Amino acid sequence: MAQSTGYNKIKTAVFISGTGSNLNSLIKFSRLKKSPISVDLIISNNHESKGLNYGKIFKIKKKVFDFKKKSLTEKKILVELKKNKIQLICLAGFLKILSKNFIDTFKGKILNIHPSLLPKFKGLNTHERAINNKEKYSGCTVHFVNSKLDSGKIILQKKVRIYKNYTPEKLAKKILIQEHKLYKEAILKIFSP
Repeated sequence: MAQSTGYNKIKTAVFISGTGSNLNSLIKFSRLKKSPISVDLIISNNHESKGLNYGKIFKIKKKVFDFKKKSLTEKKILVELKKNKIQLICLAGFLKILSKNFIDTFKGKILNIHPSLLPKFKGLNTHERAINNKEKYSGCTVHFVNSKLDSGKIILQKKVRIYKNYTPEKLAKKILIQEHKLYKEAILKIFSP
């Protein structure tokens, strides 16, 4: 059976640095009829990123950029995005901070998923910090990206209970399951008519 190419879907690039589990989830979601997006490009800053394998598996174009010279790299990425007619960027465990200039070029068209209930625990090591802070709940947040770290307008959040025996790893696993659901819900919320 022919795969629907979804001409009217929003051409999306997913930026990753690691295992790409959110990428995998977004690709599978993008192939559903009800999905408003199609994943057309994978961008990573890490040649070793396991997530790049999903490019092979799903036959999606992938590019790796080293961020040694950030402004030059960002220019190259913008050229690549333009060439592929990308309309939306989904950051999924992308560990580089994009410049204000880059973000302004794509204003309102960059989403990020963050493993905490923002505005709490911006940045890294969110799970350790939530546990050390004796929080009862943590969770994840999908938000628009602006030039301040993890500070853009929140689209959706999902809470996860932290139990006494939780390690950061255990909490990370629990939250990741919710991240996969939340990213899809947030995209549907933004783009549903």
